[in-house]
Amino acid sequence: MPQIEEAQPKYLQIAYFIRDQILRGDLRPGDEVPSERQLAASWKVSRPTAARSLEALSHQGLVEKRQGSGTYVRSLEVNRRARELYGRARQTGKIYTPGEYAVITSAGWLDAPDHVAEALGLVKDRRAVHRRRVTNNQDGPITLSTSWFASDVGRKAPKLLEPERIQEGTLMYVENMTGRQGSYAEDRMCARQSTDEEAADLQLDSGSAVLIVHHVVFDLQDRPLEFAEATYPPQRWAFEQGYPLT
Repeated sequence: MPQIEEAQPKYLQIAYFIRDQILRGDLRPGDEVPSERQLAASWKVSRPTAARSLEALSHQGLVEKRQGSGTYVRSLEVNRRARELYGRARQTGKIYTPGEYAVITSAGWLDAPDHVAEALGLVKDRRAVHRRRVTNNQDGPITLSTSWFASDVGRKAPKLLEPERIQEGTLMYVENMTGRQGSYAEDRMCARQSTDEEAADLQLDSGSAVLIVHHVVFDLQDRPLEFAEATYPPQRWAFEQGYPLT
């Protein structure tokens, strides 16, 4: 049986283990995941506990149950770049591919803007930690992104306040420091004209069109853990995905 942290309920240990396999690509869209009976036997748990783990994965949008057939990995309609970064960090301990590098332009405490406070569920305490970075490769800026974390996360993860790169990525670092695990994400996308600040960071003409992605990571208890706002320049492929035609 896999070794998972005992502090989590058993059904979440199972769900987290399968979730990790999906994020790493060990289980791909269309693959069948172990059945309730198989999970109960391999993890030495009851059938209801095994069923609850599959329900948690379904709730997170990772799997779908097909009547009379089994449970299968869904074709994930998510921010592909964020998923690739997260999976790479778990596998290699590094967030960027060779040739990519990030420059942290600011980090520290700020009062969260309304849309950030809403995403993180901040009510009375609007104080939050932000990390703003520009990611580049040999051709220039790839993306401008700002990650936001609630104050309790900032207190437990002090490196977030430093304008230095975190090798394993901010989310992996936050997971290790807080004990909270990122489970699933929700993304919203729109296109608009860049602000003057965005145009300067991305080396664009003022008012250039950009793609905006709002990315919220939730933990295993469905609590928001990170809010990130990414700005992609034009003529850059932000997301790539192959898929079968039949």
